[in-house]
Amino acid sequence: MGKYQARQIEQKWQQKWNESRLFTVNLNDDSNPKYYNLVMFPYPSGDKLHIGHWYNYGPADSYGRYMRMKGYNVLQPMGYDSFGLPAENYAIASGVPPKESIEHNTSYMTKQLSEIGAMWDWDKTVRTSDPEYYKWTQWVFLKLFDMGLAYKKKAAVNWCDSCKTVLANEQVEEGHCERCKNPISTRELYQWFFKISDYAEKLLDYRGLDWPAKTILMQQNWIGRSEGVNWKQKIKDFDIEIEAFDSVPQTYMAQTFAVIAPEHPLVAQLVAGTEHEKPVTTFVERVKQKKLADKFDVENDIEGIFTGRYIDDPFGTGDLPLWVASFVVMDYGSGIVNCSAHDERDFIFAKKYGIPLRPVMVPEDFEEAKKVLNLEYCYHHAEDGIMQLPEKFKGRKWGEVRADIIDYVEEKGIGKRGVNYKLRDWLISRQRYWGAPIPIVYDPNGNPHPVPEKYLPWTLPSDVDFKPDGTAPLARSKELFERTEKIFGKGWEPEVDTMDTFMCSSWYYLRYPSNKNANEPFDREITNKWLPVDMYIGGPEHACMHLLYARFINMALNDVGYVGFKEPFRKLVHQGMVTKDGAKMSKSKGNVVSPDEFVENFGSDVFRMYLMFMGPFTEGGDWNDKGITGVARFVERFYNLVEGENSVKDADALARALHKLIKKVTVDIEKMHFNTAVAALMEFVNMAYKNGIDKESKKIMVRLIAPMAPHLAEECYEMLGEKYSIVDSSWPVHDEKLVVNDVVTLGVQVNGRVRGEIVIAVDEVQDVALKMARENKNVEKYLSEGQIVKEVYVPGKIVGFVVK
Repeated sequence: MGKYQARQIEQKWQQKWNESRLFTVNLNDDSNPKYYNLVMFPYPSGDKLHIGHWYNYGPADSYGRYMRMKGYNVLQPMGYDSFGLPAENYAIASGVPPKESIEHNTSYMTKQLSEIGAMWDWDKTVRTSDPEYYKWTQWVFLKLFDMGLAYKKKAAVNWCDSCKTVLANEQVEEGHCERCKNPISTRELYQWFFKISDYAEKLLDYRGLDWPAKTILMQQNWIGRSEGVNWKQKIKDFDIEIEAFDSVPQTYMAQTFAVIAPEHPLVAQLVAGTEHEKPVTTFVERVKQKKLADKFDVENDIEGIFTGRYIDDPFGTGDLPLWVASFVVMDYGSGIVNCSAHDERDFIFAKKYGIPLRPVMVPEDFEEAKKVLNLEYCYHHAEDGIMQLPEKFKGRKWGEVRADIIDYVEEKGIGKRGVNYKLRDWLISRQRYWGAPIPIVYDPNGNPHPVPEKYLPWTLPSDVDFKPDGTAPLARSKELFERTEKIFGKGWEPEVDTMDTFMCSSWYYLRYPSNKNANEPFDREITNKWLPVDMYIGGPEHACMHLLYARFINMALNDVGYVGFKEPFRKLVHQGMVTKDGAKMSKSKGNVVSPDEFVENFGSDVFRMYLMFMGPFTEGGDWNDKGITGVARFVERFYNLVEGENSVKDADALARALHKLIKKVTVDIEKMHFNTAVAALMEFVNMAYKNGIDKESKKIMVRLIAPMAPHLAEECYEMLGEKYSIVDSSWPVHDEKLVVNDVVTLGVQVNGRVRGEIVIAVDEVQDVALKMARENKNVEKYLSEGQIVKEVYVPGKIVGFVVK
């Protein structure tokens, strides 16, 4: 570096920010509108941040700074998701208690996080493994228990017989224990669940949320709502009535066989003492092992075995042979499915095993209909398919007969209308040490009782040997058992499972504004004022776990009046992934890049902007350090330009360029396209060196770079004689007259007919053009007549909408 001494300047400003408590937010200050800017907190599995953290946290902070400069009171806290398996595994390997390793790791990570130069409000931090925090995690559990949403039942877990321990899914590698490499098995244990399935319908309501469409779709598919019919049927020669869900009831008369999931508890009963027992048991175990090894493709691994049993079919179409089929999912419906010629997977299965098929729907085309009836291919889910059976509906189309057929089967008493969800209840029990103890105790008869709130936190005992021996670690704590008997009486025992760490992160956003409140988990007035979170930033891999669990917990608390809002996160943005040589960074691959060396050599602003320059924030990119010197040179040139002379060759050209820059950077930051915002600043600096720049324009230029390079901006703003701090200066606003070079009048079409006109720049960006078109009074009238299904914009040529 030249004149700009990055590390010295950054340390200077970080010290001043800390001393002046610049980022400590007064939650009771109503002089500006609030903005809760939150990034998903890290797990301190090691003592160092990697560049993936920086890629996430730098732009998130830049957006928060931008919102503060726009006049918002921005809350931007940071904390640690500090319970979990890595610290426990480290304890087993090293003998260092998790509490000690977490203390060390979070201390060092706090130093690194501070070096980013972000607006973290460290006064409002949380660490989920602190008793002051998990006391309230236990409180949330107790509230759900009171609501009837927490219950205990038997469920399968991964088990390593060699290590004598339960394994989390992430500890299983192709059916083997990641530690000892021996094959794993499953065991049935009594475990605690939350009834998230009770909230399936509520969780499908995304109104008012600004979330990525892909994330919403992932959650919708995970919840898996389907409407149909529940059939109640009996197994012949067996005193058992079963229920099978059918999401396509139109073709119920095509059903010729039924399939049951390999994991279904009824399978063993069906074959016990018969000639089918041994082959079926062998088949079931093989499929289970294949699924454990994560080598099972539910769509393509289509195999099965006959149980020797038949279902007494109430439709008058013959008994249905019952097969165990590899592709049936135990967690969907009842785990038993009736099958027909009009489902592609059923069709393939039946053809493979010689099971008769009976089509009841054909295409309109006569030749194609013959092919379907001859079983040449599977004709399925065709809106225009012509029904052949039941006779009452013959000739009608498949797509429009659904509701009538459901009414018909209900009238005949052979089935009942129903809704089914794929979503299963949330298993929160972990047979682990390093987690929040479940606040339940058992009386001498084994009945569960909640630990009274006055005994919270129900503390994690320290007299535990972390080495696995086949029992939950807390079961070996003398102190925990003595504490339980002392409080509740002789013969009482504590729950020895701890909670899933997703429980800790399901409500942490509520705790930040009330982190020092010892009397309640969150102050209701403050919480309802500051939440929901306005901007939430994190990885898309959390779509169906953390994000779904947080929504569930928030909805449950809302239902009993603890919070005044249904959804926790109003806007959601996913950052892209940073790769190394095309591969995801991970410690096991040895390709993790530490930011420390780059920050030391170039400064955190350069490193932040270089990561931004890799590509759009939501897309990520591949790490390569060859271009970082180019960003360093830009910072040096920027600094020298501010320090240099205040002279201008062409004032009009400077004004136009500056206001185009204001508009460009503003639009780009709003979209989180920091890469193009930085590129625009680089282009402007090049122009200013050729044309010259005056002091007032320098001030605007410095304010525009402030979100992306906060230390550089503070130093330059001070150099220009402005008062501290730049983050509390106002964000520049462009003059529209100075950003328009050439304008064009475009007719705005609605469904192909011109309904209005707008005057815009020839090269206007799409978002602005469509917004201007929608706001045209006459156009607005026609758009209100339906829903916009398509928007069209070709710069300088056409603006249009399709409305239905």
